[in-house]
Amino acid sequence: MERARLDRLNGMLDEVLRTNEFYRRKLEGCVVRPLEGPEQLPELPFTTKQELVDDQLRHAPFGSDLTYPLERYVRVHQTSGTTGRPMYWLDTEESWDWWGECWRTVLEAAGVGPGDRVFFAFSFGPFVGFWSGWEGARKVGALAVSGGGQTTQQRLKSLMEYEATVLVCTPTYALHMAAEARRAGTDLARDSAVRATVHAGEPGASIASTKRRIEEAWGARCFDHTGATEVGAFGFGCDALPEGVHVNEDEFIAEVVDTESGEPLPDGGRGELVLTNLGRVGSPVIRYRTGDMVEPRRGPCACGRDSLVLDGGVLGRVDDMVVVRGVNVFPSAVERIVRQFPEVEEFRVDVLETDGLAELKVTVEPGAGETPAGLREGVTESIRDNLHIRPVVEVAAPGTLPRFELKARRFFRN
Repeated sequence: MERARLDRLNGMLDEVLRTNEFYRRKLEGCVVRPLEGPEQLPELPFTTKQELVDDQLRHAPFGSDLTYPLERYVRVHQTSGTTGRPMYWLDTEESWDWWGECWRTVLEAAGVGPGDRVFFAFSFGPFVGFWSGWEGARKVGALAVSGGGQTTQQRLKSLMEYEATVLVCTPTYALHMAAEARRAGTDLARDSAVRATVHAGEPGASIASTKRRIEEAWGARCFDHTGATEVGAFGFGCDALPEGVHVNEDEFIAEVVDTESGEPLPDGGRGELVLTNLGRVGSPVIRYRTGDMVEPRRGPCACGRDSLVLDGGVLGRVDDMVVVRGVNVFPSAVERIVRQFPEVEEFRVDVLETDGLAELKVTVEPGAGETPAGLREGVTESIRDNLHIRPVVEVAAPGTLPRFELKARRFFRN
């Protein structure tokens, strides 16, 4: 597999360096030759998101990371913009087919195939994730059902009427749909045909407490998926991983580096994920610093795969980490604790600066009809015991915190 990846990378470099202005400029002066082993990969410079954003500003609207003439591209999507200015991204017919194949891997690992009915609870806007998932459903021979342009109540009605067996959405939205169903008197675990849920956009499906709540609410197996508009669908869950994803090493070269020095880290060290995609020659990223914090692990999985595993999936963004009283805290660590309280339906975390020191304020919202007695004290104690910090915890009235269909935003710096 390593040799095959290297051969594909060398072939891609040959084609990209002929006509792709972004990488021709970027790699000018580098000793770019056929790479003979993975140890030579660091001879190529990193690509950063800021470089790509700046390039699109200078070469509006699509930038210069284009290997072919514009008329060869057939799809355009954009990033969510949650970490800055949205980027536009183009795909050729070949790279769009590649997207579908990557999603085929995601769905097949979740046991999805012919005979399944896959419900996409998504608005089908400019975000690439579920458009490519739709292509993946076609690749595995499943019936794809769109939930675009519907309210949550309409989606629940459609999902039940179509007798959908698979749900694809963000983990937050799966929990929101379940809460709305309960309020309408529907027990999804009992009444729906859903047997598997596949989630993207957030790390929740690799957080044990969140995953357990989704599985209990839907009576279904919950699978994580990781990807990015500019990179591709690179990670997928399996039946044997309670928390984490496999990296699709057939289509991606993965590295993990120290966030400060950029030096490679050994397997098992927490660092930043760096990815090179191999099937998107028309608009590739080479040694792309994703900004995602991960903990890699090598070794065979009980599912039979021996690809790289990211324990816990994406742990958080590099710039999301906050130091509270000397303790490094990621949003996923707080979610892991808060989701252990079944009465909590939604939550929000604010980072407060006091005299130069950061403190956490956690606002939890119980479900309608829940009795929050002792909830504030319980959440406070659990965060203190697990993270060794003492947060400020408040309980909000039911229905007052925002709900999210796409990526949830619950972590705020004041």
